[in-house]
Amino acid sequence: MLPAWWFRAPTGGAPSRAPAPVVVMLHGCGGMLNRNGEPAERYRDYAALLNAQGWDAIAVDSLSPRGETELCTQREGTRKVTQIQRRRDAQGALEWLASQPGVDASRLALLGWSNGGSTVLSATNLNHSEVARSQTRPRYAAAFYPGCETEGRRGYRPVSDTLLLVGLADDWTPSTPCQALASVKGGYAVRVEAFEGAHHGFDGRAALTLRRDVPNGVNPGQGVHVGADAQAREQSRQILIQALQQAFTR
Repeated sequence: MLPAWWFRAPTGGAPSRAPAPVVVMLHGCGGMLNRNGEPAERYRDYAALLNAQGWDAIAVDSLSPRGETELCTQREGTRKVTQIQRRRDAQGALEWLASQPGVDASRLALLGWSNGGSTVLSATNLNHSEVARSQTRPRYAAAFYPGCETEGRRGYRPVSDTLLLVGLADDWTPSTPCQALASVKGGYAVRVEAFEGAHHGFDGRAALTLRRDVPNGVNPGQGVHVGADAQAREQSRQILIQALQQAFTR
């Protein structure tokens, strides 16, 4: 069982509403929760952004029920919560939502950050047999600065149009493997928006800092840069909302 927070869009005082689109939010390696055990500012902020468009958002916590608070300081390959588990969490959230009253099961989307962005790619790749067998698929998928190498090596065959928002200065999850996915051939498009000078976490609000406690990245052992870029944050949010609007209205 996974805990999740369902942020419902306001109804404007109406006693009922039409079934709503829902965006499943998948957290990064830092986890979903803040020190108070509540969804961290990033996820509450995005939930408000999505709610303002009339869409619901649900934030899924993959770490707490497995006894973890973060994965960022764990080396890749030794992390105690695996990408397989996270992919199944995403698929489970989609399937659960599709069965709920008040949800438009034909308008579901996945949205992830960093490790959660990698989960988006994994959960939408038809080269995974579980994804290929699933009867519940997202209308759209979007990921901020995901790690793209694993699904790129596997061969990425998306189940939906996909948007990747990456920073060209990212030295944790580099943009180049993500940009390579834009050449994927098939029925769905992979769109990559890259932001000059932006580092990992560019859509947040924290000042740029060097995290030396992270063993992974472009330069292992030297740490990674994480921090906001105000211009990239605003541009990426506009791009995200416009992409979801187009997906949910077609």
